[in-house]
Amino acid sequence: MGIRSKATEAGILRPSELDLLGRVFQQLKLEGQSPEARDALASRIIANYMAGVFDEAELVTLSRQPLGR
Repeated sequence: MGIRSKATEAGILRPSELDLLGRVFQQLKLEGQSPEARDALASRIIANYMAGVFDEAELVTLSRQPLGR
């Protein structure tokens, strides 16, 4: 499942929001990354965004790290 599908599931529908999340995802995904790892990455990006992180650079930095438990 791609970042756009996960974002739509989370209720993020504005094109500007999807564009931002897509740019962050493109910066962080790795060549040869498994679909599961990409799904986890997309989930981290969306979780950070929904937690109030709207700055692109900050989203990139925070989304590199696993979600805190």
